[in-house]
Formats: sequence, structure tokens, C-alpha cells
Amino acid sequence: MPTNRPEPEGAGAALAQWETNDDGPLLRLSGDWRGRSALPPLPELNADGAALRLDGQALTHFDSALPAALWALCQRSRCELDTRLLPPGLRGMLDLVSRAPAAAEPSASNRSRRARWLTLVGLDWLGRYRRTRNTLEFTGAVLQSLYKAMRGSTAMRGSTAMRGEDLATQLHATGPASLPIVALVSFLVGLIIAYMGAAQLQRLGAQSFMADLVTIGVVREIAALMTGIILAGRVGAAFAAQLGSMEANEEIDALRAMGLNPVEHLVLPRVLAMALMAPLLTTFAAVVGMAAGLLVAVGIFHVELLDYLYRSAKALTLAHAGIGLLKGTVYAVLVALAGCRQGLYAGRSAEAVGQATTQAVVQAIIWIVIAASALTIAFQRLGW
Repeated sequence: MPTNRPEPEGAGAALAQWETNDDGPLLRLSGDWRGRSALPPLPELNADGAALRLDGQALTHFDSALPAALWALCQRSRCELDTRLLPPGLRGMLDLVSRAPAAAEPSASNRSRRARWLTLVGLDWLGRYRRTRNTLEFTGAVLQSLYKAMRGSTAMRGSTAMRGEDLATQLHATGPASLPIVALVSFLVGLIIAYMGAAQLQRLGAQSFMADLVTIGVVREIAALMTGIILAGRVGAAFAAQLGSMEANEEIDALRAMGLNPVEHLVLPRVLAMALMAPLLTTFAAVVGMAAGLLVAVGIFHVELLDYLYRSAKALTLAHAGIGLLKGTVYAVLVALAGCRQGLYAGRSAEAVGQATTQAVVQAIIWIVIAASALTIAFQRLGW
């Protein structure tokens, strides 16, 4: 790299010489230092912590080998470098290196290893606190965005960043696109419930009560639970992967730079789509499950068709249907929150996106099980 100074006569040989005075050691550099990095031994310092002064006014050319050698000299001497008399290019390289984060000290390394060990045994309370805080902050941001969207967009109140076309796209992705897998799983689960229930009721000669068992079980509990789990594996993982990839590619940072709220622009359409499509998917799953139970009861255990339909209609009350739809909506919203939360807080690498996707599915299923237990106990205590 040229120094943009006129080259003196006879210049060309790389020279380095130490001078010592009351201000501390001074290293004078001159000539062409391209491909050279050998520096003279450092003299004894007169004062503790004295800065190493560098004078490169006579340098004609240099490359990256010279700043690397000067930085190594600084590390060996444990002294700071005075670079005011160096060419701008060389001074900039050394200043850039000096501002880089220092290597981790042994104590920090030990703390890092201890943190990893605590994480493995499940005792990383600080990490859990941070994740819980992030989840609460994210939930609060979603509620604020929802309130802003419901309040309407006026000049005085401001408008939401959510777009109608985004909501329509997510409605299709969470609803019609999920129907085949919901139908398949609900049909098979309905078959299992009907067959296992009938096998027990047959011992008592009460096969006709299969209608009550299948209808109440599917409508009130199974349809909502299976729909939530299916959405966790299909839609929640997709949300985490999409937002995690955007985070890794710095697209979310670009939205913030343009003044757009990522929660309003990306998260709110997904949450609303799940909340709107969940009752429909739950109803569809319940109908498919009851149809599967009817096939087992009539085709295998020879229950009269009209008797089965009559008992099913009698067992299907408004309370059972409402509880099932409420549970399905709650599960779907939890799935959307888990997927979007993991995606927004994912790291900036392919591995981090994969971890966020896995954590989204696991977190959604855990939240669904907790919510199912809490809602079931609450409704039983209320007598519903």
C-alpha cells in the first residue's frame, strides 16, 4: 500500500530503529515494507505502562504484514501504541484492531462453561428469566398491535402496519391448506376412540352408548386438541421458519429501518388468521371424527344407524360445542404466538433457524397441554 508521500532518494530498504528518551521508546520505520514483518527487539521500558510511539513518516510502501507485526509487538509488550505519526492507512488498521472485542478471559470462559452445564441440567435460571421476559414483552407487543388494529386507522390515531393482503394469504395458509391433514388425522383418531370405547362398552352390552362417547369426546376435547397439535407441527413451525429466516437475512431490521413495526406487519396477520380459522378447522375435525365413529359403530358393532344419529344429536349440546370451539381457538392462538415468538427471537444463522423451528413446535405443544388441563379443570368446576 503506498503512503502517498514522495519517495526520498535512496529509499527502498525496510528500516526499523528503536530510540529511547524520557517520553518512552520510539520506533522509526522507513522504506518499503511490502512482504516484511521483522521488527527489532523491544528495548527495556523506563516507565511502567509507557506507550510505544511509532513514527512511520518515512515509510514508502507497506502491506498487511506490517500492521500485524506491530499489533503482535503491542500484545507482547502489553503497552498501548501511539499511532499519531503513522500514515493514515496504517493508523486506521491498527485502530480498527484495537477496537475489536478482547479475547475472553479464563474467568469468562469458566462462566460460559458453567452456564452451559447449568443449561444441560435445567438450572439456568437466568436464561429462563430472559426467555420468559422476552415472551411477556412479545405478548404485550401483540396485544398492543391488536388494539391498534381494532381501534381503526385515522389521521389522529395512526394506522396499523398490517395489510389486508397479508391477512388473506395467512388465512389460506392456515385454513384451506390445512384441511387435508386435519381430515386424515381426525378420521383416524375418531376410529380409534370409537373402536376402543366400543370394545369396553360391549362387555356390558351397551354399544348404543357409543354415540354419546364419541360425540362428547370428539366435540368437546379431541377435535380441538388434535387440531392444535396439527397446527403446531404444520403452521407453527412454518411461522418460526419464515420469521427466523427473515431475522437471519436482516429483513426484519430493514422493516424497522423503514419505520414499520414487525409485530404489526408480520405477527398480527398470522395470529388473527389462526384465531379466525381455528373454529372452522375445529368444527371440520369434529364432524370428521364423528363420521368415523359412526362407521365403526354401524359397520363393525352393528349399532342401528337411526339410534346412533338420535343419541348423537341428543348428546351434542350447545355447551359442549361452545367449549370445543373455545378450546380450539385458544390452542390455535397459542400455536401462532409460539411460532412467531421463536421466529422473531431466532439467531442469525441456519442452525439458529432450525433450533427456533424445533423450539416453536415443542413450546406450542407444551402450552396446548397446559391450557387444555387448565380449561378442563375450570369447566368441570363450573359444572359446564
